[in-house]
Amino acid sequence: MYVLLFCCGITLFFRPRSVAKGIHNLLVIFILDEFISCQLEKRQGRDFMMGGMKKFQVALVSLLACVGMWGCSDDVSFEWGKYRSDESIAGFIDDSLVIVTDCRRWHEITEGWNGSYSEETSCGHDRMLIYNYRVQEDGPRWTDSLTNKSGGGYWKQLTDSIIWRWNGEKQENLMLWKIGFPAIELKLKKIFESCSDDFEINRMHQWLNGTFVALGGNLSAGGDSCQYAVLDTVEKTLTYKRLDEGLEWMNACGDVRGVDEKIFCLSENVVNMNVLLYIDGSLNDSLFWEDYKNYGIYPDEFMGDMLRLGHHICSFSDGHLSKYPDTRSMYAEIKFINSNNNIITY
Repeated sequence: MYVLLFCCGITLFFRPRSVAKGIHNLLVIFILDEFISCQLEKRQGRDFMMGGMKKFQVALVSLLACVGMWGCSDDVSFEWGKYRSDESIAGFIDDSLVIVTDCRRWHEITEGWNGSYSEETSCGHDRMLIYNYRVQEDGPRWTDSLTNKSGGGYWKQLTDSIIWRWNGEKQENLMLWKIGFPAIELKLKKIFESCSDDFEINRMHQWLNGTFVALGGNLSAGGDSCQYAVLDTVEKTLTYKRLDEGLEWMNACGDVRGVDEKIFCLSENVVNMNVLLYIDGSLNDSLFWEDYKNYGIYPDEFMGDMLRLGHHICSFSDGHLSKYPDTRSMYAEIKFINSNNNIITY
């Protein structure tokens, strides 16, 4: 049983949190050892065969002791945080409702069977909330949450009622979450057309023929670099492309999306302090901002059927830009300032 005691010492040194489990296993092994001893002692004679059996007994019990005490699994301690964090604006439904997401932090400690130690912190249990950003209300109009462990709460807008994020770092697993429905995950196949490398996608909008345009790279990138991508949720493909001859005018756009099979493009003129709206390559409207120095008009981006131009939430319809609802969004927090300079915060 000296080997047994040796195993106990090794286990207590490397895995102090396994003491309770080890004691339980030792009791089982001790009972087994006593049973074998009693059976052997009942037999008469101590011939060569009995000596061999006794040696086999010692080896067997010692082996069981080491396996029982040391084991092959790690000790894992996992705890969810008490409060939610990482609030962010995912998008805008219309001229009064905003989509906000957050998540719950967690902390995990792993003590390896071989003495290793690691800690990990991340965010899960993503939550979606719908708030009124023009009038202060008591809380969200609607809320829902997921049961995921990983991912985090940083979702972005795909349509007026759907938000998205990547599940993993390879831009292959796409999470889609529609208001009022469970989130789904799409495993995407990457396709490259006339370009050789992908890029980090951070925006996706409605495009043409029921697809979505994926952006994040440089629309004016040269060589064989991919400039944009097209997401097909039916075929589950993500096709990286370069702008063909009919779309080369897009390389000056800050953001693009499709509307009724037409391509809308946002651009900016910093010198004249205005935002430009192009439709299928032709300038259709512009919007001047006299308070540019205070709030800025960039970056400009489509967010559902609304626009966020710097801090300003604006709208576009029938090919025209409008300051309506004349509300400003503070990026670092869920805070808005409406046309009456009232602060709305949640």
